[in-house]
Amino acid sequence: MILRILAVGDVVGEQGLAHLEQNLRPLKRLKAIDFTVVNGENAAVTGITPEQADRLYAAGADVVTLGNHTFGKPQTAARLEDDPYLLRPANYTGRAPGKGWGVYDCGRFQIGVMNLIGRCGLDFNADNPFLTASRILKADKPLFTLVDFHAEATSEKLAMAYHLDGRVSAIWGTHTHVPTADERVFPNGTGYISDLGMTGPVESVLGIRPEQSVEQFLGGLPGRYQVPDGPCKMQGAVFGLDSHTGLCVEVERIDIR
Repeated sequence: MILRILAVGDVVGEQGLAHLEQNLRPLKRLKAIDFTVVNGENAAVTGITPEQADRLYAAGADVVTLGNHTFGKPQTAARLEDDPYLLRPANYTGRAPGKGWGVYDCGRFQIGVMNLIGRCGLDFNADNPFLTASRILKADKPLFTLVDFHAEATSEKLAMAYHLDGRVSAIWGTHTHVPTADERVFPNGTGYISDLGMTGPVESVLGIRPEQSVEQFLGGLPGRYQVPDGPCKMQGAVFGLDSHTGLCVEVERIDIR
């Protein structure tokens, strides 16, 4: 038997959230998905509100992961303490509210989800993600274990995949908003892709109005980032996990427009 896991890339703005609300459940039915993880750290462009987290759950997310914009909306800090399905990077300083690891009882199976943040180009005073992952995995973990590694550098993401190969079911990258074409199963059975991509406007620069991004690179003042209207995409990947070993047997990229 194969357990099918859906991972959805960073949801950007109200436009991306609305697109996910329209398309997530039909996709889950089409692909016979058993469990869904959505990165929601950009739902409010920089951060996520508690109301947006509720909408992600209502749309079909089982767990919502975050990243460098975890605390972009101050009201989310209290929610992190009370909501076991909303994860911030586990290697944030211990003074940060919330947690980055959860084990979820799904009836016939349990799934562990870990959220980590990289340190190459993302210096948020975070602890070493490699050591943090190993420390968490030393404890009793469920057969199925998933990792969202929110990181900038593909080298760091690939190194993490080799570090965890055979110890987790699947690891995927988020943060860059650009999907990579390197989905694979590693030698010891861990499913991998360097970046899922994003859920948001097609005609944008990483979800932001193109003219604002161009103005910034020209050396001007782009102003507060805005998400453009227009057609959207929902990007991610489906991981097929063997129900006996917990390891990955197949990876498929997803792009819904």
